[in-house]
Amino acid sequence: MVQPGGGMPDMQQILQQAQQMQEQLATAQEELAAAEVTGTSGGGLVTATVTGGLELKNLTIDPQVVDPDDTETLADLVVAAVRDATGNAQKLTEEKLGPLAGGLGGGMPDLGNLGLPGQ
Repeated sequence: MVQPGGGMPDMQQILQQAQQMQEQLATAQEELAAAEVTGTSGGGLVTATVTGGLELKNLTIDPQVVDPDDTETLADLVVAAVRDATGNAQKLTEEKLGPLAGGLGGGMPDLGNLGLPGQ
């Protein structure tokens, strides 16, 4: 992006690329917010559904796992299902945003020593 003859990078082009990346990021974030993923525990006895934004949307508990004398096991299964769903949502986020995040560091030109603090 450096101009022939050693000139400064084309700032208009840099700004256009940044705007495109911002639009792509916004679209990916909207898709994630609408996406729902599930997680299970106890061999499918407990199922949790969360959004890409990590909001718990639904929890399904098979009646056979409900034992009034052993609520601790049920609580553990619920926590495990929610953790599984949350982990799946985080993987989805990495898949959707990973390519965009990679473009943030690699696509910028070397602006050289501009005399900024820390250079």
